This record gives sequence, C-alpha cells and structure tokens, in this order.
Amino acid sequence: MGGRRPRTGHDWKLLAESCTALLERLPELVDEHLRQLTEYSPVYGQVLPHDQQWREAEAAMRVGIQTLSAPRDSPRRDLEHAEDTGRRRAQQGLPLELLVHSYRAAGYLVWDALMEGAVGLAPERISMLMRSATMVWSAVDAQATAATEAYRATEAELRRRTDEQLQALLDALLEGQQSPGLAARAAAGLDLPEKGQYAVVVLRGERHDSRDTCSRPLVGAGLRFMWRMRADCEVGVVALDAGQGLDEVARLLDGRCQGPGGISPVVAGLAELGRARRLAELALRTCPPDARDVVRLDQRMPTALVVSQPELAGGLVADVFGALLELEPGDRAVLLETLDVWLACEGSAGRAAGRLYCHRNTVFNRLRRLEQLTSRSLARPRDLIEMTLALDAYRLPGVGR
Repeated sequence: MGGRRPRTGHDWKLLAESCTALLERLPELVDEHLRQLTEYSPVYGQVLPHDQQWREAEAAMRVGIQTLSAPRDSPRRDLEHAEDTGRRRAQQGLPLELLVHSYRAAGYLVWDALMEGAVGLAPERISMLMRSATMVWSAVDAQATAATEAYRATEAELRRRTDEQLQALLDALLEGQQSPGLAARAAAGLDLPEKGQYAVVVLRGERHDSRDTCSRPLVGAGLRFMWRMRADCEVGVVALDAGQGLDEVARLLDGRCQGPGGISPVVAGLAELGRARRLAELALRTCPPDARDVVRLDQRMPTALVVSQPELAGGLVADVFGALLELEPGDRAVLLETLDVWLACEGSAGRAAGRLYCHRNTVFNRLRRLEQLTSRSLARPRDLIEMTLALDAYRLPGVGR
C-alpha cells in the first residue's frame, strides 16, 4: 500500500504561484469575509470601526496566505499575528466563540478561493492543491489555537486586574473613605445597589485551622457575602434583600463559621460600610477570649458601651469588685461564675443551682457574700446594672484587669 506522496519542490512552486495569485484578490476576499462575519453576528461590527476592522482582517489574511507557501523552516508569522489578535480581541470584549469562528470562516474562504483559481488549470495543479488541503486546515487550526490561548491568558489577566480593582474599592469603602463617586463605582463593579441594605461581619483572625475560615463563599437564605482578609481578622460585607435582616445573617454564620465574630447593625448604602465595619469590630470586642459565637451588636449594647470606654470600665471593675479582687483566685472565680450563671438563668437560683451542680441554698449563700463584698444589693436595679456591667468588663481582655 503506497502512502501519501510527499510534496516535491515543484509542488511548493505551484502552491506559491496559487497563493501569489490569491493575494491579488485579497481586497475582494476581505470584503467578503467581513460581510460573512457581520451576517453571522452583528457583534463583529460593534467591536471596531469598519476601517480598522478591514485593515486588521487584511493583514491577518495576507500573513495566513503567505504562510501557506513559505519554506517549512520559516518563522510562523501567522501564529505571532494570531496571538496578537487574540490579546486584542480579549481586551476589546469580542466573545471567544466569535474569534474562533472568524478564523474558521477565513479558512473556508481562502480554501474556496484557491480551488476556484484552479478551475481550468492543469490537472497537476489541482492535484497539488488537493494534497495541500491538510496543510491549509492545519495552519487554520494552529492559528485559531494560538489566538484562543492568547485570548484566555489575556482574559484571565484582565479578570485578575478587575478583581484587584474591585477589592480596592471595597477596601476603601470599609476604611470609610468618602471620595466622590467611590460608592457609585463600587456599586457598578460589584453589581450591587449603591443605596441598599448591608451589614458587616468581622471574625477574629487568630484561627489557624483552615476549616474554621469563612473566606470561602457562603450561600444561603438569599444572602450574598464578599470577604476580605486582613492581618488580624476577616471582614465580610453582606448584601440583604428586601425583607431580610440580621436574624438570617446570624443563623447562616452560626452554621458555617466558628467565631468569635461581630455583626454590625444594618446600614443603608455602600457609603456606610466604614461605619458598619467599626460597629462590627466593636461587637467583636464584646466577646471574651474563649468565646466561639458570632454576636450582634444590637444584642450586646450594654457590653459594647463598657468596651468602648476601657478606662471607665477599669474604674467600674475596681469600684464594684474591689474587695472581691483581693480574694484567692479560686474563691473569686466561684463567686463570679455564680453571678454569671444566675444572670443567665434570669435570676432563678434553682436553675442556676442545676447548672452549677450545687444546692440552691449554696447559690443564695454565694450571692449574699457577693453583695457583702461589693456593698451592693442584687435586688436594687441600679446595683444590679452596675454588677452586671462590671462582670462584663472584668471578663473582657484588656478592659477590666
């Protein structure tokens, strides 16, 4: 079985003559090519002005035709041109499918023109063109592949730059910058309403187990989160739809994130994200060191007031718990734990005793001792408020001790 006859120098000479003749028809081929493209999709005509599109198509087809008859060891100028075209089309926003189609369409047009030019010629010339079909379509495939790879690389780079720009806009909003047009640019880039309902979540950053992170996307209850990593925390912006509130945010975070963390109140617009971040950080500061919950500021307002005034908080602890602080650490811890549990049980000594694994009379005795040491009565509302706030301040790092 004989195989395909290799091309001879004479074959290359005949192909070069056919390509030279085809170059003389190039203007008419370019016109037809652009007509076919516009007929296939009007998007082609929207990417570039017609004159520029014509010039670029003429250059591409010229290089492609010249490549067909160039010596085998010649540089692939057609592939360099295809890569350049792929980069430009990605920057111009032409869909990749239309870019690939343009190369295929040009290939069909050139091949048909070559065959038309062979009509009435010697059989050897027609035979030579038929043997060149594989080479022609291989060249077209290589050009389309080069353009596609350059397109995708450029598209990825453009996406990365766009992401960085959007992240910078979001960071600027979270820092509270108020430059003109900042919120509007962020709204357009992030596809969010400039005036809408938003909340900010701040999660403490010293969590080294990657399973505890919320930087991965969170989906649920129709909420959209955007997360930013900081040196010591993660900051999330959540967009709320109509009818949604902080209950949905808290439920979703409780199921997906291991705290501690703070949730800001709802703010009305992207320009308010800086204030929301500060309030979320304040909510986080109300969490004791061993806390694992994500808490809402609107449910921690008394503690937040204490946290926001550390000097006064320290004075409150010293004034209320002064004598208590002089006890042995173990004795002091028992009394404060009893107060904490009693408050959590809404003043029920029986329920507190169940949690503390002791008799209810033991709870009463400990509370009476607390009243004696603090010179305050848990039955008086003002004294109870002072003791509750002092307990919050005492348990927060860097505030009450």
